[in-house]
Amino acid sequence: MKVKFKNFFGKIKDWFVRHKPSKRRLIQVYAALLCNANIKGFISGNIYIGKSKYACVPGLNCYSCPGAVGACPLGALQNALADSGNTAPYYIIGILALFGLILGRTICGFLCPVGLGQELLYKIKTPKIKKNRVTRVLSYFKYVVLIVLVVILTIVISAVTGSATPAFCKYICPAGTFGGGVGLLANPENANYFEMLSGLFTWKFALLVAIIVLCVFCYRFFCRFLCPLGAIYGFFNKFAFLGVKLDKEKCTDCGLCIDHCKMDVKHVGDHECIECGECISVCPTQALTWKGSKIFLHSNAVEDKREEAPSLTAILQTGTASVTDGKADGKEVVNEETTD
Repeated sequence: MKVKFKNFFGKIKDWFVRHKPSKRRLIQVYAALLCNANIKGFISGNIYIGKSKYACVPGLNCYSCPGAVGACPLGALQNALADSGNTAPYYIIGILALFGLILGRTICGFLCPVGLGQELLYKIKTPKIKKNRVTRVLSYFKYVVLIVLVVILTIVISAVTGSATPAFCKYICPAGTFGGGVGLLANPENANYFEMLSGLFTWKFALLVAIIVLCVFCYRFFCRFLCPLGAIYGFFNKFAFLGVKLDKEKCTDCGLCIDHCKMDVKHVGDHECIECGECISVCPTQALTWKGSKIFLHSNAVEDKREEAPSLTAILQTGTASVTDGKADGKEVVNEETTD
């Protein structure tokens, strides 16, 4: 019996070791919890309207979610565009530029609650749609969404109707449907909200279900093809303070980093790269490192990790040196024997 119990608990321990979350996953979970830290809102079914709502969170997180403690930068941008008239919305543009210059699409890879949800859905075991030429072309569609829905239609509809109308939030955003719609309707205190539902909510709910299903088969479907916030941060990826950087002198153009990446990247750090860092471990020449790591990490953190996992080049060099030394030692022995 003792042996059986020992084997049973040993299997449980092995399962937890195999499914241990990565540091990135933990950061994603913490970020999602911090963005939706208003637990009282989930209980009461009310939207938090405190002072922190004047500040934007970095990722896509609906203002109307009962747990949200900050504003969504995309919703804030649309409202600012609708209300600004002939004046540019410098405040929200400055906030987005600040987020972009410091973090770039590291926000997508580490801090966005919607990104976390998509990655968890993709873990469901089903046949997967791998990236290809079609997905690379479709990845540019989010820039169309940004220009048409976020900017043009928001300004035009607001001007015609006379009231601020964030077009993307109103007609598309799955974060708003899930967090602000389903999140509020799920609370029994808001049962009377069902009477106010219209065809628009039916459309958005159907779109949400479709996106959820597609995320099971296609990695980060919404993020790759529809998210205008990711499109905005993509403009800053090249200049962002944090992210993954490539040492061109060490790079051999083997393509392992591109093949390993599930996003539609052409090279590391381009506008499609979410800076998740998963490519760093597969680089055989250690040409990939973190930008800003010397400031935010211990000075020996990166070096120590590399010592634990020597690169392919280092192994080959060590092997070559050993063979060379062996040959040299053999020659010395032969010479000594000949001399004797």
